[in-house]
Amino acid sequence: MGESWMVIINPNAGRRKGEKDWPKIDLLLRQRGFSFEYAFSKYPRHAIDIARESVEQGFRNIIAVGGDGTVNEVVNGVFLQKKVPTSEVTLAAIPVGTGNDWGKMFHIPNNYQQAIDIIARGKSFLQDAGIVDYHSGKTKYSRYFINIAGIGFDAVVAKKTNSRKEKGKSNPFSYLMALFSSLLKYNACEAEITAGRSANKMNASLFSMNVGICRYNGGGMKQAPHAIPDDGLFDLTIIRKVKKRRVIRHVRKIYNGSHLKLPYVSSLRTDTVSITSRCPISLEVDGESLGHTPLEFSVIPSSIKVIVA
Repeated sequence: MGESWMVIINPNAGRRKGEKDWPKIDLLLRQRGFSFEYAFSKYPRHAIDIARESVEQGFRNIIAVGGDGTVNEVVNGVFLQKKVPTSEVTLAAIPVGTGNDWGKMFHIPNNYQQAIDIIARGKSFLQDAGIVDYHSGKTKYSRYFINIAGIGFDAVVAKKTNSRKEKGKSNPFSYLMALFSSLLKYNACEAEITAGRSANKMNASLFSMNVGICRYNGGGMKQAPHAIPDDGLFDLTIIRKVKKRRVIRHVRKIYNGSHLKLPYVSSLRTDTVSITSRCPISLEVDGESLGHTPLEFSVIPSSIKVIVA
């Protein structure tokens, strides 16, 4: 591999697999002929700074070693740098996390050797990104994402899942465990959703909502089953107020995308969407817990080059 890569490792990913398995990944990269430098992230959002500084220093190829949150931070670093257009930076991933939902879209395996072989082959794809303006208290912030944003119940479950991860209790069933425990106390909230440049409005007692560029989140749930990552549009999945026993009964449908057929679920495609609400509704993007409504989403078409199988 003649080009030089920056490898950014989240040591905490996958119950510290990032740290434990790095010597193995390091060796596999060297055996495959990669020229690279590497850095470990040391605290939340640190990978954003590492990625931004790497591009500013001349790197045009970045490998994220971690889960969806690590990929998201690297993406934000790429978008926050002002040195080159984001489409000139190539992003690859070696999945180490517990979810790895973005990688599922592009058939990136959890096997390190196979993931590295895919990077070495160099097949790339220009995919869309999204940006969301959100609030924490009265302060407005922005975040980029390349997979799925969750609003309402989905964000509450993500927050509980992340809390379990921080306590070292993460496992393949963490999302489901968080889902069922969160369901006991969660209530829908009245919201106004405005979609598209023509500002089509709908009011809903909103239980949960996804804004998808890709299809999977929550450890393999097909929340946005028809999302196309380079069509310049978000796929919205809107779940209105529903009896909690129905959520339990139908949760398996989210894994194959058939939840879109349920009477309290609707979907649409749009390049922008905004959400206001009577009470604060929580937000997560790419599995990372953020703030709350009001929210404004916009697509950034074909804006980042990613390595795919």
